[in-house]
Amino acid sequence: MKQFIDFIPLILFFIVYKLDPHSIELAGHELTLGGIFSATAVLILSSLVVYGSLLAIQRRLDKGQWLTLIGCLAFGSLTLLFHDETFLKWKAPVVSWLFAIGFAASHFIGDRPLIQRMMGHAVQLPQPIWNRLNVAWVLFFIISGAANLFVAFTFESIWVDFKVFGSLGMTLLFLIGQGLFLARHIHDGAQGAVPSATKSKD
Repeated sequence: MKQFIDFIPLILFFIVYKLDPHSIELAGHELTLGGIFSATAVLILSSLVVYGSLLAIQRRLDKGQWLTLIGCLAFGSLTLLFHDETFLKWKAPVVSWLFAIGFAASHFIGDRPLIQRMMGHAVQLPQPIWNRLNVAWVLFFIISGAANLFVAFTFESIWVDFKVFGSLGMTLLFLIGQGLFLARHIHDGAQGAVPSATKSKD
């Protein structure tokens, strides 16, 4: 669910980006709506609203949400300040690679990999499986960041489309794969527990 919440500002960004640029009057000020720069402003504002609402409801944001929000504010503000979309093109790769570093570092810092800290309260798995799953998240974020960077600077006409729908598609496919992986190992674990349970009854 947290992954999909991150896409709300992106979807709003995409909608505004696709609008034909036109002027609107708001509180006595004339603003241009449509195109990359107004879409960037909407991305910043919607991120503040989404994560601000989560902070008000939950009384906290997790580290990943803070990283996403700070990345949006930093790269989005630089894009508007310098009127250069290059800064925004770097947001997705940099944030993805910072996530990859965080997941990778958790193998060496703390007593559990990051994915186990996030999901361990809901799923019971052997430690080697948690380690493999955490490595899978590291690889996912590395590949996702590289794909976004490649498209942004190689296929500039579609980079916004890929930023939204390509990233969403990759995330969906990865989460489905993770679900199948977890289901298999949870099922195997349940089967392994049946004989011992039966034996204890005997």
